[in-house]
Amino acid sequence: MTRHKKRRILSVIKCCTMLILPITAAAVLNGAADIGVLFQKAGNVSLGKNEQTENRAGMQAEQSYYSMEFSEDSEDIFNEQYIISEGYGIAEETADQPVVSDAVNPLNAVSENPGPKPYPSEEEWTRGGDIIRTTYGKFSGTTYFDLEKSGQVNNKTSVPNETLKEESRYLPDFTISETSEPQVLIYHTHTTESFEPYVRDFFDASFNYRTTDETKNMVMVGEEICKQLEAQGIGVIHAKDIHDYPSYNGSYARSRETITKILEQYPTIKVVLDIHRDAISNDNGAYQPVVDINGKEAAQIMIISGCDDGTLDMPNYMKNFHFASYLQQQLESDYPGFTRPILFDYRKYNQDLTTGSLLIEVGSHGNTLEQVQYSGQLIGSSLARALNSLK
Repeated sequence: MTRHKKRRILSVIKCCTMLILPITAAAVLNGAADIGVLFQKAGNVSLGKNEQTENRAGMQAEQSYYSMEFSEDSEDIFNEQYIISEGYGIAEETADQPVVSDAVNPLNAVSENPGPKPYPSEEEWTRGGDIIRTTYGKFSGTTYFDLEKSGQVNNKTSVPNETLKEESRYLPDFTISETSEPQVLIYHTHTTESFEPYVRDFFDASFNYRTTDETKNMVMVGEEICKQLEAQGIGVIHAKDIHDYPSYNGSYARSRETITKILEQYPTIKVVLDIHRDAISNDNGAYQPVVDINGKEAAQIMIISGCDDGTLDMPNYMKNFHFASYLQQQLESDYPGFTRPILFDYRKYNQDLTTGSLLIEVGSHGNTLEQVQYSGQLIGSSLARALNSLK
């Protein structure tokens, strides 16, 4: 019901006499019914509860419920001018998620054991190429398509975009339980990947952006994700094993051993996330993809969901894509501009081990420690919200 309609109803009520009270009551009841319909439709387009079924046929029967296809009257509910009740409307209910943070700038963190490959000190920096600051916006082209609520997918496979659009409407294949047992595993195949110390206009030519110092590699980012999950009551295990040092080759085989042992010990785990950083560069320098979130710079992130070309032994790859689409829409809804499109490509990355397995690239080697630390907090906050909605 629009404000205009409300004013008309109030005017009629004021002018009515007791003789037409029944008519007025009927009008009010009809108005309430209209609002009820709008609430119902709002529920139909939310990324709400996962009604777990015994097979995918049951999910197919409910697909229209999660299709997010709007009719004209339900579209109006997402207009920022539309207010259901003063101070308690849609915009307020989808406000930015609180982020739990007691972290100091990781550049200032002192590690008790930096390991055999410490992070360079200030005196060791040498000038290399340029740092190219950029913000990735919306992508266009035949491989890209928009998800229903928010975010995009970059489809690098032969699976038609229309097929993936339909698949993106499914909820994840798992539910989250009210339990103290761990349900999420955070790990790092390339644990030693690292970042710039702070915002500057050049990168270090002598540093390969890898370190065994946990305060300045992917473990630091994973810790921030875990803090948010724990704060929201979701049990999580953080595997901090180094899989890519001293040898880079064989990293995925070694991380697979780590995952397999943990999954055997904790069968309650539903979600397995491999947290990496990207490496975006050209002949002129290294890229620093950033976005302003609530007045602070965060490194933009990218989810990778693998597809099976018939040779990768990943029969449930599409179930991972369901989760990728669900999480992407949550992240991008909470923090617009935070994500790059999901990369859907012929890659395995140990994603055959669960139906909630994804790889997340947090920034690039041109991003700073503080930027990716903040990104870890944002990822954890949105992930917690997405998973809690699956209880």
